[in-house]
Amino acid sequence: MRIAFGTDEETPLTTRILDDLRRAGHEVEHVAAGEQWPEVGRAVGTAVGAGRAEVGVVCCYTGTGVSIAANKVPGVRAALCTDAATAAGARRWNDANVLAFGLRLTSPEVAQEMIAAFLTTGPDEAELPAVARVEGRP
Repeated sequence: MRIAFGTDEETPLTTRILDDLRRAGHEVEHVAAGEQWPEVGRAVGTAVGAGRAEVGVVCCYTGTGVSIAANKVPGVRAALCTDAATAAGARRWNDANVLAFGLRLTSPEVAQEMIAAFLTTGPDEAELPAVARVEGRP
């Protein structure tokens, strides 16, 4: 899977996430590192919105800023998640295509669980008309 990844702060957690994704065989585009959160969110959102990546993973101190910035890009549905069940639900019910989370409170184990749930859950076809209405599509 092609994944866009961005963070406003390089930490042991972000390094581990990148290593884990690559080790799992994913093609990872590290689109933004060390930039401020608005640029990070926009860069990941743009990669996903333009089709360069199938999904994105984005993080900042709280995860809120990058999720807001990513959601400004047309076609992006970024979900700020704190656990695997929420990440799976965001994919299933909202067809989220960008996973956002905070660096402050997310442990490596929880990050791995969220990312695994996000990448292995597909959208519920019955929910896609609702997603289209939110995006203003017929």
